[in-house]
Formats: sequence, C-alpha cells, structure tokens
Amino acid sequence: MVQQALDEDLNHGDVTTSALFPRAVQARAAIVTHHPMTVAGVAVAREVFLAVDPSVRIVKTVKDGAAVKAETHVIIVQGDVRSLLMAERVAVNFLQRLSGIATLTAKFCAAVRHAPTTILDTRKTTPGLRALEKWAVHLGGGKNHRFSLGDGILIKDNHLAVLRSTGVDVGEACRLARARAPHGLRIEVEAKSLQEVKEALAGNADIILLDNMSPALVQKAVALINQRALVEVSGGITLQTVADMARTGVDFISVGALTHSAPAADLSMDLTAYRGRHGRTR
Repeated sequence: MVQQALDEDLNHGDVTTSALFPRAVQARAAIVTHHPMTVAGVAVAREVFLAVDPSVRIVKTVKDGAAVKAETHVIIVQGDVRSLLMAERVAVNFLQRLSGIATLTAKFCAAVRHAPTTILDTRKTTPGLRALEKWAVHLGGGKNHRFSLGDGILIKDNHLAVLRSTGVDVGEACRLARARAPHGLRIEVEAKSLQEVKEALAGNADIILLDNMSPALVQKAVALINQRALVEVSGGITLQTVADMARTGVDFISVGALTHSAPAADLSMDLTAYRGRHGRTR
C-alpha cells in the first residue's frame, strides 16, 4: 500500500524539490497534530520515509493508538531534505486518514463505555485500504467485523429478498446456510421486524442483526430473543444515538461511519534545516 501510494505521487519525480535542491541538505521534519486525537498510522508513515530513502533516521515516534493533545509531534525524522519532501504528502495522508478513523472510533467507544456493548466496524472501507482502516478501528478501541466475504455467514436483506421469491423464509435461510457453509462459522442473519426475529430464532441463528430499528423496537427484540442469540444492531447509528441503542442491551453495534465517513485528522509536517553541534547546516 505504501509503495502504491508513492508510485501515485512520485511517478514523474518531484520537479519542485529537484529544481530547488540540486544537492543534499540535511533537515529535520516533525509531523504535528493540530487537535486532540487518537493517533493511527505512525508505523505506516515510518515506512513511507524509509521507502523513499532508507538512510532517513527515525528520531522519535509516539505509539500508534495513543491519545494525544494538540501540537504533539507524532513522528520526527531526519535526513536529506529532498527525501523528506518527497515523502511528506503520502506520510501525512496516511496519518490523517487513519487517525481520523481511530479518533472517531474512540468517541463511539467512549459513548457506550457504561454498557456491555462492543462497537464494530463494517466492510464499508476504502478499496485497497481495508487492512489499514480496520487496524485504525482496532487502535481506537473498536472491534473488527468481517474482513472479507469468506470470514463469516451474514444473510442480508438482498439474500432474503431473492430467497423469499422461492418460498424460503429467514429461518429456512439459516438452516440452509448452516447445512452448506464451512464447518464452525457462526450464522448471522439480518432482521427488519419482530416477525423476522421470530423466524431467525426458529432457524437457530447464532447472531441476529437488527437493521434500522428504533431503540424502542430493538428493546422489544432483545426481550424476545432473551439471550437465545447474540444481538447486533446497525443502520444510521450516530454519536448522538449510540448510547441510547447501547442501553437496550444489545451485544454489538456496527457503525459503517467509522470507515466511510470519518473526518480526516488535522496534521501537518514542519521542516527545518538540521544544524550539527558546531552550528553548521549538515
């Protein structure tokens, strides 16, 4: 992923830097936060600098997953100014994207900290960046749902819409999946009404996903399920509504916004010429 991002930015070189710095000038760069955040992507930024120039020295880093204040130096590097400038945008882009995800995840987790509810991500990720974005969710305190379609059985509304046209209800869909799926995978099924919850229970679903239900209806569904299956909710969950949903007693709340709508964190790189012990620019 790092190399692909660098190829995108440096496919034709850095003409500005090459024109201004025909020879090496030693410099020091610090990537700095501009608001409190949960940091994610320091390890990636480090790899960006080293991929551009293996001689770049990593002077200091904060730990990925750390909650930091504004004006924190999350990574300080030293080396040829040309290498630092060529790496700047890609390194900062990764940090902004991943720290934004981790920061939003941390806010969701804090909102439900008094309930026995786990915040989950979804597969609504940037194509090609899923592994990093789900890592950022983990750093923010959330848990990862499926990484791919092969990780678990999740019978959703579109599956059910086609199955119903052949006379198969939610319960029978669960039984079909259990009979034909690889051994050991849990069966999760989406339900949009209490009737579908009853059908899912009849099909011995392991997890029932309550989709786009109000907290009041979710509470009725939780009482109906009565611990016979794990309960997950999804659909339009926000920071303003997540605490109310957690109080219904559900086990999981999946939030697509963690990865598809997280605002980028605000970081930038400050660059200065590096002077040695005797005051000379090296």
